[in-house]
Amino acid sequence: MIFVAKAICKEMKNQVIIPVIAALLMMVACEGPESLPPEPRIEFRSINHYDTTDFYLGFPAKALKISFYFEDGDGDLGLDPPQTPGVDPSGNLFMKLYRKTNGAFTLVEPGDILFPSEYRIPYLEAGGQNKILKGTINVTLIYLTFDTPDTLYYDFWIKDRGGNESNTATTCTFILGENSTCTPE
Repeated sequence: MIFVAKAICKEMKNQVIIPVIAALLMMVACEGPESLPPEPRIEFRSINHYDTTDFYLGFPAKALKISFYFEDGDGDLGLDPPQTPGVDPSGNLFMKLYRKTNGAFTLVEPGDILFPSEYRIPYLEAGGQNKILKGTINVTLIYLTFDTPDTLYYDFWIKDRGGNESNTATTCTFILGENSTCTPE
């Protein structure tokens, strides 16, 4: 009788221990939803500078494709298209261009042919309960003028629909008119 009671106790102990271990494993394995701040964050990834043709006029041109990674914790990145094309001047991708002059980089001022415009990242929305947005954005700039071998770089940042601005990222330097690819060191 004692032998049978010990066997039953041992069996009951296994019935209790196995579910407890399984529950502990599930708690450790299941992480809560990822959380990021509401301010977007960006990270420069690469520049590709290459020959192309102007889409509208068919002239030879240079293209500069800037790639960057982004995260937005509250998922409110991007703008709806303007109601009337060309009327809504607001943007959410901002750039400052710097040109090397006399050995030092200076900010390109408005009125300069290379002065960058504001750009619009299209409306983005995450599906499901977690609203975090992450991804890579590629922006292609077309240069019709590249007579001088200017050395340039961009600082850029984004703003979400809530008005939160990201950090500022900086591209590699590049020489206008020369094909090249650059990634951060």
